[in-house]
Amino acid sequence: MDQSNDTSLHGFILLGFSDHPTLEIVLSGVVTIFYLITLVGNTAIILASLLDSQLHTPMYFFLRNLSFLDLCFTTSIVPQMLVNLWGPEKTISYVGCIVQLYIYMWLGSIECLLLAVMSYDRFTAICKPLHYLVIMNSHLCHKMVIMVWSISLANSVLLCTLTLNLPRCGNNVLDHFLCELPAMVKIACVDTTTVEMSVFALGIVIVLTPLILILISYGYIANAVLRMKSKAGQRKAMNTCGSHLTVVSIFYGAIIYLYLQPGNSASKDQGKFLTLFYTIITPSLNPLIYTLRNKDMKNALRKLMRVDFIFTKSRRNWK
Repeated sequence: MDQSNDTSLHGFILLGFSDHPTLEIVLSGVVTIFYLITLVGNTAIILASLLDSQLHTPMYFFLRNLSFLDLCFTTSIVPQMLVNLWGPEKTISYVGCIVQLYIYMWLGSIECLLLAVMSYDRFTAICKPLHYLVIMNSHLCHKMVIMVWSISLANSVLLCTLTLNLPRCGNNVLDHFLCELPAMVKIACVDTTTVEMSVFALGIVIVLTPLILILISYGYIANAVLRMKSKAGQRKAMNTCGSHLTVVSIFYGAIIYLYLQPGNSASKDQGKFLTLFYTIITPSLNPLIYTLRNKDMKNALRKLMRVDFIFTKSRRNWK
């Protein structure tokens, strides 16, 4: 049997939602809207937190990283997806698919680890407030972010390289709307047990370990909040932590339901919709979640809008 991977000549076919033509039209509009919301919302958070000196704290440093991550995450998926939804051809080049596979795995791993780092930041701020700025100094914050990006890159390179080395015998049809690792494993024409076990083992490290650390952190945070005598302090702590916990619940809920279920209990379309949710919908919700209950961020966004308004007005007067 010829086990050559001649997909490098022909690329891959992404079936996506091609068996539901009407749904494709609706999805193209929905995806476009949420992508624009993601671009505007996350860019606004980055600019507002950079321009407002009051937001030059560890919490907003990590939030800027999350917003930048969400911008990269959706941009690595949406443009190609829209091309396939709008056009008759559902293809992606071999190089384009490989690049998307590595970037998708890299950025997805980063989000898992970054959410854990953000929970540690909240734990330090609430449980050790007097030592917060000493512990979460600029050097440590940058070091933690570099470690998160580096560990995630190593995870992506290892798993994606193992997957791409599997013989595909010319199979190039992916039953998905993006080049995702499980979809690539499915088209292999050999036993994939070794790769699947590697994915499971690293999945525990990248997904479950951060989630356990997050839950432990919030256990200590809940205990500290309940012991607070000030109601205002309790409300402020619950607002800042509530936003982060909401994002964690949405992201990890979708990931665990999709990847850590026994067997193939989720249907193919169900899996696609869940992937669509945590890769496209969730990044657009993050700016709303982090600003609706955060007075400091609301004020920073108002300042940003005023600066933009004054700049636009001055340009008109100059003309």
